[in-house]
Amino acid sequence: MSEFWFVRHGETDWNFERRLQGWQDIALNDTGLNQAARLAQRLRENAAIAPFAALYSSDLRRARATAQAVGAAIGLPVRIEHGMRERNFGVLEGLQYDTLDQTAPEAAAAWRSRDPERELKGGETLGGFNTRILYTIEELARRHAGHRVLVVTHGGALDIIWRRANGIALSEPRHTKMVNTAINRVRIDDGGWHMLDWGDDSHIAEPARDDVV
Repeated sequence: MSEFWFVRHGETDWNFERRLQGWQDIALNDTGLNQAARLAQRLRENAAIAPFAALYSSDLRRARATAQAVGAAIGLPVRIEHGMRERNFGVLEGLQYDTLDQTAPEAAAAWRSRDPERELKGGETLGGFNTRILYTIEELARRHAGHRVLVVTHGGALDIIWRRANGIALSEPRHTKMVNTAINRVRIDDGGWHMLDWGDDSHIAEPARDDVV
């Protein structure tokens, strides 16, 4: 059995502007840095009660910066895990949500369809992204059997995790939030994935932004 604490990175300017980020390497803004600091303090308190075995992060700097704040607080090095990177949204990256249909209608339709096999120009299929995220987490679970592990990642990755832990298909609507620096806990064992807690952002003074990237 492994217990994972999955955390979305802090806010960026593109989150604030509601732009698809994907593989674009956007830095945390001032709000995001403050969120990361509050998260670090919260996890310092948690780690004092029950230490974490390892801290992993996506290689994108919005996740790395969030993880680095946490690592400094709990005394763990940040291990970069490329498999936890956000989905590649291809030609949609950098576009605001409300302009997608006008600027890149075919790609926007592919993205909105939630068809796992539908090609997204310049990017990953949803099915390929799903496979990458789940494979990476299963590998981490084998590596850290019997331990608690922290992983800083992205909204799209958390959507995949939430679906797997709840048995919800990729094509179905999502009925939960993926807010910046919220803590999401999942147990993985031989019996499968089990949701322990989702969307705990009690350490954030102001409600965090909810979007998919």
